[in-house]
Amino acid sequence: MQNERRMFSPEIRQKIGIAVLTLVSLVTIAPIVGLIVYIIIQGAGQISWQFLSQMPSNGMRAGGILPAIIGTFYLTLGTALFSVPPGIAAAIYLAEYAPDNRWTRLIRIAMINLAGVPSVVYGLFGMGLFVIFLKFGTSILAASLTLSIMTLPVIISTAEEALRSVPTSFQPVSISLGASHWQTIWHIKLPQSLPGILTGVILGLERAAGETAPILFTGAAFFLPQLPHSPLDATMALPYHIFVISTQVPGMPISIQYGTVLVLLTFVLGMNILATVIRSRARKRRQW
Repeated sequence: MQNERRMFSPEIRQKIGIAVLTLVSLVTIAPIVGLIVYIIIQGAGQISWQFLSQMPSNGMRAGGILPAIIGTFYLTLGTALFSVPPGIAAAIYLAEYAPDNRWTRLIRIAMINLAGVPSVVYGLFGMGLFVIFLKFGTSILAASLTLSIMTLPVIISTAEEALRSVPTSFQPVSISLGASHWQTIWHIKLPQSLPGILTGVILGLERAAGETAPILFTGAAFFLPQLPHSPLDATMALPYHIFVISTQVPGMPISIQYGTVLVLLTFVLGMNILATVIRSRARKRRQW
């Protein structure tokens, strides 16, 4: 009996639990790491200055992917411009000014539901509203607005939670020193909640940068011989370009496909690294 008790002592159970959690984590992470390594092995040989800086040629079987890179950057920038300011503003209103009633609870439930809507639905909505009704045509503007609508629920929800995570003791102290409610939000709560807000922003923009269905209906082009010159021009984009060269172009070299995937993966990971650096610096300045 004593041996059994020792075998199932709290320390042993804790070690078993940690071992199980570690195993589950490894099983979850290993396929992702393996996929990334496989993409790097298959696509690294294609990466060169010519591949990144030239226009496609020979039916996209040769040349580079410069228009797709520039187009993805434009779409991500446009999505950030149209989603981040209103998303943070809406989060401030919901966290600081909106009364806690059934309407605000309904709005939060709607945002959770909208975050789970398939991206193709946003694409069809954007085509109907921005491309046809507002007559923006198939353009960077229409695609950016569509992606921003898709991104807003994630940004609003995470920014609101980040604002609510700031200790409530900060507000009475700030107000007692003569600051207004808005000054407290601007100078205290927003800087202190910046790490959480950045997490939501990057999650939303990463999803926008990697989506194909919304831009397929609103702004992406199969092939363009030149770079876009205005927000009302159509553009190539890395996600749609990967779809095209993988399914619509016969005889496409596999190295070009994996090279393009590697560029998109690097673009997304670069956003993650930048956000991580900014977030870590903001956490060092946080006062709680």
